[in-house]
Amino acid sequence: MRRTALAALCLAATATVSLTGCLPGEDKADSEPKGPFAGLTGGEIADRAVKATSNTSSLRMKADIEEDGVRMSLDMALDKKGQCAGTISEGQGKTDLIKTGDTLYLRYDEKFLRAQGKSDPKAETDAVVEMLAGKWTKMAATGSDAKEMASFCDLDTTLSEFEDGSSNATRGKTTTVDGTPAIVLREKDGKDTYTLYVATEGKPYLLKVVSKTAEDPGTVTYSDFDKPVPAEAPKGKVIDLDALGG
Repeated sequence: MRRTALAALCLAATATVSLTGCLPGEDKADSEPKGPFAGLTGGEIADRAVKATSNTSSLRMKADIEEDGVRMSLDMALDKKGQCAGTISEGQGKTDLIKTGDTLYLRYDEKFLRAQGKSDPKAETDAVVEMLAGKWTKMAATGSDAKEMASFCDLDTTLSEFEDGSSNATRGKTTTVDGTPAIVLREKDGKDTYTLYVATEGKPYLLKVVSKTAEDPGTVTYSDFDKPVPAEAPKGKVIDLDALGG
């Protein structure tokens, strides 16, 4: 069950990264002589946003995405030391996650566990729910069952998708994202469209991406740049899954 559960979690996590794969580039026909990013094209602004966001030591990522018809959400703080803390939810339940040092902590809700055990005998699933639901568990982050999720907790790995490429991003109006002034950029890739929000004050961080695509529509927001990640080992009893050999 652990491997199946982690695979589902990784699907939700990697979906958020895919939204940002085509951001940078430039369109020389689109620039403004005044205001935020005066004289820069939409593509040039996107380049700056990707660079600034890639250079941050930590951030918080919130996502609401549809993957293969299933709605998934993610709220995770992570840093370049490989620490993370947050929650991943999808149509079949919720999991809390913390990684600190070489240990990965997970807490599953009952709905998630029952969904993962739907093909197992009911008595077996009931026993797993009784043992694990709502309780913190731990495993070595280097173990085969945990390494994919642990690698997602590394901000360098997550931001590796922020690569240079071509872009037809155009400048839009100015607005705010959770109180932070931002400029709107719009990009089109065939029938897929992306709306980007880039901070206009301080560093030009990427604050929000809205993706309207056939495969993975959704929204991702970024915040809490360079703030400490609240990744602390849970207090109280923690079930050692490695010791259980499961």
